[in-house]
Amino acid sequence: MPKILVVDDEPDLELLLRQKFRRRVRAGELTLVFAQNGVEALQKLDEHEDVDLVLSDINMPEMDGLTLLGQLSELERDLRAVMVTAYGDMKNIRTAMNRGAFDFVTKPIDFTDLDTTIQKTLEHLEVMRAALRDRDALVALRQELGVAARMQESILPTNFPEDPRYDLHAWMTPAREVGGDFYDFFRLEEGQMAIVMADVSGKGVPAAFFMMVSRTLLKGTAIGETDPSLCLKEVNQLLINENEESMFVTLFYTKFNPENGHATFANAGHNLPFLIKASGEVEPIVSEPGLVLGIMSGFEFPKGSVTLEPGDAIFFYTDGVTEAMDEDGVELGEAELAEVLRQCAGHTAEDINVHVIRAVQEHAGEAPQSDDITCLTLRYLGAPD
Repeated sequence: MPKILVVDDEPDLELLLRQKFRRRVRAGELTLVFAQNGVEALQKLDEHEDVDLVLSDINMPEMDGLTLLGQLSELERDLRAVMVTAYGDMKNIRTAMNRGAFDFVTKPIDFTDLDTTIQKTLEHLEVMRAALRDRDALVALRQELGVAARMQESILPTNFPEDPRYDLHAWMTPAREVGGDFYDFFRLEEGQMAIVMADVSGKGVPAAFFMMVSRTLLKGTAIGETDPSLCLKEVNQLLINENEESMFVTLFYTKFNPENGHATFANAGHNLPFLIKASGEVEPIVSEPGLVLGIMSGFEFPKGSVTLEPGDAIFFYTDGVTEAMDEDGVELGEAELAEVLRQCAGHTAEDINVHVIRAVQEHAGEAPQSDDITCLTLRYLGAPD
């Protein structure tokens, strides 16, 4: 049951919140705790160690909300803070976000917006907790290759969405029992779709462990951060904090709007996807390479955008595709991949992936697979009338 600590010196707010959430409180779906200032809030946190969310006003006597935020960061508690401030008070909003606030709402409070913000914050918190649970579980099982392989296989989505506006299909073949490549796709707010293609350094169980943590952290962060570049920046810092083995991951993160074919993206040192035009033209998406995730904090990840016309497709892949070698050690290469994709213009997303995988296998011949091979194709069909 989520527990929310409300910190505000206005007694009317307590009455309004008790009225607003009375049914959920009675049903045992939510617990509310109240404090009138930051000092009292810290006392309540000592009494209630299971608080998930602090909803705090900024202007209060004895200890204001911004000072309370600084105290919360020192407690090292697994909770999130949402600040309440006057409409247009951008200075305090920026200060609050810099001090670790997850989100904010403005006065006079719109309770529909407040409810949405609370749900989003609690969902983000639960996903982050799930990431930590996944990490702890994998640490205990990292020597069990069979278990790790089944776990990895189970988390990669294999049921592809059926939508008249777009066609999506993905493929992964690990070089070992478990791999470091991963792809993902999931729905975001306002009907948008998140698409991820990534490649973790190394192979085997350590790479699979780092892959699963990276995937879960990105998915959790994307829930609360709409800007792809800022999303990668936050995930980067989270990975640095939990990266004792000094691993890293290259990642290309895309937000796709099925209504108009517009895609915004950010790049963390990953191979640039190819844009396959309906006319048959094939070209890499234009983007700066960026830095890999998990190595250096404070880095700004380059972002960009592209708008697909009906029939256009984006082919995402890892370097296991272009660096696949034949018996003589010759790689497939980006030029050959582009030529293969030109032959696929107008095909379905699945057909494009199958065509590329066959080309990789034919090029490799009897040479052993040296790297994970992963690809994902998104084809825009156009918004229905």
